[in-house]
Amino acid sequence: MQNQFINHGEEHIDRTTSVAICNAIGERLRRDVGPDDALPSHLQMLIDQMRQQDENTGSR
Repeated sequence: MQNQFINHGEEHIDRTTSVAICNAIGERLRRDVGPDDALPSHLQMLIDQMRQQDENTGSR
């Protein structure tokens, strides 16, 4: 994956910072929502697809 920046005015977020933010959001969602079993089936399917994409991207 290319090193991408999010530009809002003069602020830039590098990939490392973006990953850290996403991980923190994910942890908070896991804590607040609860176990995967509590999710609607469609949402669980989307999460599974994202995990699969992450695994495929990580193997490159």
